[in-house]
Amino acid sequence: MHSAVLLIEFGSIILGLGLLGRFAARFRLSPIPLYLLAGLAFGEGGLLPLGASEEFVATGAEIGVILLLLMLGLEYTASDLVSNLKTHYPSGLVDCALNALPGAAMALLLGWGPVAAVVLAGVTWISSSGVIAKVLGDLGRVGNRETPVILSVLVLEDLAMAVYLPIVTALVAGVGLMAGSMTLAIALGAAGLVLFLAVRYGRLISRFVSSDDPEKLLLVVLGLTILVAGVAQQLQVSAAVGAFLVGIALSGEVAEGAHTLLSPLRDLFAAVFFVFFGLHTDPSSIPPVLLPALALAVVTALTKIATGYWAARRAGISVKGRWRAGGALVARGEFSIVIAGLAVAAGIEPSLGPLATAYVLILVVLGPLTARYTEPVAMWWSGRREARRGTPEPAPRKTEAEAPVGD
Repeated sequence: MHSAVLLIEFGSIILGLGLLGRFAARFRLSPIPLYLLAGLAFGEGGLLPLGASEEFVATGAEIGVILLLLMLGLEYTASDLVSNLKTHYPSGLVDCALNALPGAAMALLLGWGPVAAVVLAGVTWISSSGVIAKVLGDLGRVGNRETPVILSVLVLEDLAMAVYLPIVTALVAGVGLMAGSMTLAIALGAAGLVLFLAVRYGRLISRFVSSDDPEKLLLVVLGLTILVAGVAQQLQVSAAVGAFLVGIALSGEVAEGAHTLLSPLRDLFAAVFFVFFGLHTDPSSIPPVLLPALALAVVTALTKIATGYWAARRAGISVKGRWRAGGALVARGEFSIVIAGLAVAAGIEPSLGPLATAYVLILVVLGPLTARYTEPVAMWWSGRREARRGTPEPAPRKTEAEAPVGD
C-alpha cells in the first residue's frame, strides 16, 4: 500500500512539473518560480501535504543539486577558469562587495546572527547562470560585445562557490574554528589540485572516462560524480563542490557528450530540488518576511546593475552595452536556493527559508524584465537629463536694422 501511494504521489509530482514547465515555456518564463510555488502548495501548511514520497523527493533533491553543479563545471574548461580569474578578478571582487554585503546586513538587522548573515550574503550574491543564459538567447544577445563580460562575472561567481560552499557547510554544521579551517583548506587544496590536473592532464582524464557507447559514458560520469560528491560530503567540503570539480576535470568530446546525456536528468532532478525546497517552507511564513525580501530584491537588483555596468566599462564596452550587461545579471535562482537549503536543513533560522523563497520568486521574474528594459530606460532617462542641461536658449528675434539687405 505504501509503495502504491509513493508511486502515485511521485508520479503526480513529475507530471505536474512537466505541465508547469510547458506553461512557462509558452510564455518564455523561467519555470523556477512555478516549481517553488508547487512545493509551497504541497508542503507544510499547503493545500495538500505529501507524506509517503517526501523521503524519496529528498534524495532526488540531493541528486538535483549534484547535477546542477556538475553541469556547471562541464560548461568550463580549467584553462578558461584560470584565464578568467587572472583577467576579471577585480569585477568579481566588486560583485561580491556590492551584492553579498546587503544580504549580510539584512540578516544582522533582522537579528539572525552571523551564520545566517553569511548564508544570506551568498543568497543575494550569486546570479542565476541558467536563467541568464536563457534570457540572453531569447533576446538574441549571445554575440553581443558585452556578453563575454556577463559570462566572466558568472564564471567568477561559480568558481567562488568552490570556496564559499565549504565555509557555509562548516558554519551551519556548527564545527569549531580549527575544524572549519581544515575544511576550507581541504576544499582549496582539492580545487587547486583539480585545476592543475585538468590543465596538465585533462586529455588523459577525459580519455579514461570516454566511451563510444552513450550508456556506458552516462553510467561512468554519473557514478563518478555521485561518488566524488559523497566523499566530499563525508569530508564536510560539500557534495556540490565535489560535483563541480568533476565537471571541470572533464573536457573536449567527453564533456560535450556528458552534457548532452545528462541535461534531461539535470532538468528532472533540479525541478525536484525546487519542489523539495518549497515543501519545507510553510506558505504562512512568507507574508511576515515579504517586505524585507522586497526591499532586498530592489537593493540587490540595483547593485547587480551597477556591477555589470562597472565590469563592462572596465572592458571598454559602450554605454548601451554597459546597461545591458547590468540588467542581464539581476536574476537569482537555483544557486540562491541551494545556499539557503543548506541553512534550512541545519535549522539555522526558521525565517531564512521563506525570505529566500520570496526573494528568488521576485528576482527570477524581475530578471528577464531588467535584462530587456534596463538599457532603453537608462538611455531615455539619460536623454531627458541631457535635454534639460543642454537646451539652448531661444535666439533673439532680428530687428529690421539687423535684417540683411535683400531679405
